[in-house]
Amino acid sequence: MKILTEIFETPGEQNTARTLELAVKGARELGISTIVVASCSGRTVDALLEQDLTGLRPVVVTHAYGFYEDGENELPEEKRRQYLERGIPVCTAGHPLSGAERSLSGTFGAAYPVEIMAHTLRLFGQGTKVCVESCAIAADAGAIRPGEPVIAVGGTGGGVDTALVLRPAHTNRLLQVRLDYFLCKPKPAEA
Repeated sequence: MKILTEIFETPGEQNTARTLELAVKGARELGISTIVVASCSGRTVDALLEQDLTGLRPVVVTHAYGFYEDGENELPEEKRRQYLERGIPVCTAGHPLSGAERSLSGTFGAAYPVEIMAHTLRLFGQGTKVCVESCAIAADAGAIRPGEPVIAVGGTGGGVDTALVLRPAHTNRLLQVRLDYFLCKPKPAEA
C-alpha cells in the first residue's frame, strides 16, 4: 500500500469534508478501526457520521469545560447525549498540552516545557497538536488503547484539516506517542 499525503494550501474548516474522506479511506486501507475526532460543536462529528462507517469506531474529544467560559462546554448536551446513545465515546478532560501550565504562564509570564511541546507540534500545523492532544485525552479516558494505531483528526480554528496515523500514549507517557503518517495536513499558517 502506498501512503500519499495531501497538503492543503491553507488551514481551516474549508478542508473538513476532504479531511474526513481521507481519514475514512486511510482507516479502511490501513485496517485501522478507530477514528479519534476533535470537535467543539459537534458539526465535524455529524459530518463524519454522514459517511459509511461500517466497521469503524469514532471517538469524540471535546474542549475541556471552562475552555472559554467557566463551567461551560461548547458541545451541546443534546449532541453529547446523542453520540453516547449511539455508543460513541465522548471524552472531555483537561488539555495535556496546556491545562495547568497555561495558568502558570499566564500568571508568571514564562514558557514551560509542556507549552514548548505544544508549540513544537504546531510547527507541523495546529491540527497536528490537536491530534496528539486528543488522542492522549481519549487514552486517559480509556476510549482507546495506548500503542494501537488510530486515525486522528484535528483542525485549526473550526472544522478539521489534519488526519494522521498515530500510536497514542497516556498523558503521563506523552513522549511515547508515535506519529506514523500524515494522511493530510495544511501548510502551517504564517507566524
